[in-house]
Amino acid sequence: MKKRSICFILVISALLMICACSNAANNSQTTQAPPDSPTSEPATPQGHKARYTEDGRRIITIGTWYDKFYVSKHTSIYDDPGVLPSDGTPEGDKRIEIAQLRLDNIRKIEQKYNISLEFVNMTYDGIQESIRTSIPAGSPDVDVYEADLKFAIPVAMRGWAESLEGLGLAGTDIFSSQSVMKYLRLMGYNETYLFNPTLSGGTNAYVLSFNLDMISEAGLEDPRDLYDRGEWTWDVWRYYLKALTKDRSDEGLPTIYGWSGYWTHLLQNLLFSNNAAIAAGEEETLSSEGAMQVLEFINNIYNVDKTARPWDESNWDINNRLYTEGLSGFWVGADWLFQEQGGIDLPFNIGVVPWPCGPRGDDSTNTLSTPAGSWYFIPKGVEDARLVYDVLFDWVNWYENDTELGVDNDWSRRMYMSDRNFDYAAMMASKPGLDLWESLGRDFGFGITDLLAGRATPTDIAEEYCDLFQQALDRFFGKDVYE
Repeated sequence: MKKRSICFILVISALLMICACSNAANNSQTTQAPPDSPTSEPATPQGHKARYTEDGRRIITIGTWYDKFYVSKHTSIYDDPGVLPSDGTPEGDKRIEIAQLRLDNIRKIEQKYNISLEFVNMTYDGIQESIRTSIPAGSPDVDVYEADLKFAIPVAMRGWAESLEGLGLAGTDIFSSQSVMKYLRLMGYNETYLFNPTLSGGTNAYVLSFNLDMISEAGLEDPRDLYDRGEWTWDVWRYYLKALTKDRSDEGLPTIYGWSGYWTHLLQNLLFSNNAAIAAGEEETLSSEGAMQVLEFINNIYNVDKTARPWDESNWDINNRLYTEGLSGFWVGADWLFQEQGGIDLPFNIGVVPWPCGPRGDDSTNTLSTPAGSWYFIPKGVEDARLVYDVLFDWVNWYENDTELGVDNDWSRRMYMSDRNFDYAAMMASKPGLDLWESLGRDFGFGITDLLAGRATPTDIAEEYCDLFQQALDRFFGKDVYE
């Protein structure tokens, strides 16, 4: 089942190319002159007023589709049915300690801001209906929405959300250390609208993994050192793949390939690394220079250099799992993949590194991972939106910036086999970017396996799918999405 989560994350979340996590990234990843702000505005607010309790406290409401803990109505840690009394183990005691810290935190927030915090379980469908009707009318039902990206992205594009810059957040955590909150920047926009807790993404990254022993035996430098010096590029990686590929057929042994891995992640990460996309907004970009360079590179390693193991259409897993037999130098890695396919238990050392930088990319601004989960936005029409953000920020920051307390990444760190590997994965997870290609492409069977097999050229792929992607984008951003 987990192998399908490779596609699941992209299918659910892959809704737009996003440039994230660095102020320096403002315009570096756009493919056209960016607008100053979205062009669609909601109606002028008509009497939308903040609500208050009888004793004069501002009521802050957050709309979601599941119950949240802890908010103002909760008085005991056991109001959360998921919290059970400690079993006397250190782990059990820590769970109780954390629950108490979170409950105490809501009391502090109430006093600090003179507010009452409520979560409104609107249901998944109900959130979409609320967004569709209340925000354009200028009177949003709640102060903050927690929304799936597939309906949060169109909200931001239509100008229905407050920009974080407009709230005066420059220089604060979300635009600096991001120890509490991180943001997503929509490709083609100068301002940001979507945000979520930094710790919610964990180490959600698909890294480029390699057999360090094989690289050392070939007399090649550790790719991580090259990355640290800004020298890890497509050209260098192509050279490594050639150096690692060994045809041993005359010895009666299988060929060792430089690369063997999932084509979906190869395509997506090379797009990221080249500041390119296939469906990054309302216009298809499969035919763009950057995307075509990606397809050419893939064609080169599969059909020109023949340093990539031929794609096996009958067995999804074997395309990536070949590394466990010592038969590929590079492959796709993730904490759960190392657990499922092999990692610390293998008889060779493994390293991981961000994907190499393409000719149009920039290591300082490239997006490096696909975000998962839901994201917050503050709708236009909310009174004192900065107060709303500050309350939510403090509610998320119950651990008071102590990330050792706030997140348990011990399992993920073990799976990555070394602190250095884990740190690269965590860094990649902090720089998310999205592209619509996989979620839209499923409707018409998009794939590049014909390219991998040499049955099609990059130009053939573009000619076959460009119009189909444009039609899909027209539908997605058309009348059936919040219009």
